[in-house]
Amino acid sequence: MTVTHSSRDRSSVTHSSRDRSSVDLGASNLVAVEPGAIREDTPPGSVIQYSDYELDTSSPYAGGVAWIEGEYVAASEARISIFDTGFGHSDLTYTVAHVWHGNIFRLGDHLDRLLDGARKLRLDTGCGKDELAEITKRCVAMSQLRESFVNLTVTRGYGKRKGEKDLSKLTHQVYIYAIPYLWAFPPHEQIFGTTAIVPRHVRRAGRNTVDPTIKNYQWGDLTAASFEAKDRGARTAILMDADNCVAEGPGFNVVVVKDGKLASPSRNALPGITRKTVFELADAMGVEATLRDVTSRELYEADELMAVTTAGGVTPINTLDGEPLGDGTPGPITVAIRDRFWALMDEPSPLIEAIAY
Repeated sequence: MTVTHSSRDRSSVTHSSRDRSSVDLGASNLVAVEPGAIREDTPPGSVIQYSDYELDTSSPYAGGVAWIEGEYVAASEARISIFDTGFGHSDLTYTVAHVWHGNIFRLGDHLDRLLDGARKLRLDTGCGKDELAEITKRCVAMSQLRESFVNLTVTRGYGKRKGEKDLSKLTHQVYIYAIPYLWAFPPHEQIFGTTAIVPRHVRRAGRNTVDPTIKNYQWGDLTAASFEAKDRGARTAILMDADNCVAEGPGFNVVVVKDGKLASPSRNALPGITRKTVFELADAMGVEATLRDVTSRELYEADELMAVTTAGGVTPINTLDGEPLGDGTPGPITVAIRDRFWALMDEPSPLIEAIAY
């Protein structure tokens, strides 16, 4: 399969000066650019390359914008009420979309999932899908960011009385922000592969406790798994559920490759937008892809593993619990899907929409 790359001049991209060897696995689940920067290091010549541009810093919104309580504010000035039940009780749902090379990817799908989650939680956004889309794109345009991490959150909000507990008296809130791209896995790990463990001490919360189809911030199990991964020298973790079936990782879906076929957990896992894209790409390549229960045995016996997420695209997992998968390098199906995924960011299609900067 021939992958079409962006025609942008790769040689003109300005990289961060951060030394990759100094990356601290325990620092964060997400890898952010240095303060004031808009780019992360990317492997030269790889399919992941930033746009070549500079911010007009005369604008206070350059580099990040938030929409809070009906107003656009600079990201550095973004604040929400400590009485918001989204903060106090994690009573919310959210989604994260991304912008790459000035194009926002699958915004409609992200909004559909957000609104579906809000409906299930009896949250009212106070506006429709089209208005949310316009506010989102406006945040990106004002930020000037050609590569951006875009978060949309709907909370139960707060009442007129501080600490109001009567749910019927709370005014629901929508918060949206666009900031420089955050990475669940740094670009060099997406190209050369990353490491994962299966936690020994934590399982994914059950479906009867937290609905996995609603994207949420109830990350107690995911955070514990992340700490265990760091303690054991790995980048991330893949959690099992109570039935010893594969669930998901901290912010990503898991895709198993075995005998040229793809499988991903159908339960205790978010219906990821990136995973949806991966399955569509697999279908176009003539590769069978199935949503179903995936056992722990299948995970350990996989030919290839990939972590798929908005904040990181398609990342090969080379080792599991310290043992190499296959020959310990990214597998051919993962690489082909990863490269096609990033090529989609520049190919005219209904999946992308250019931001009017």
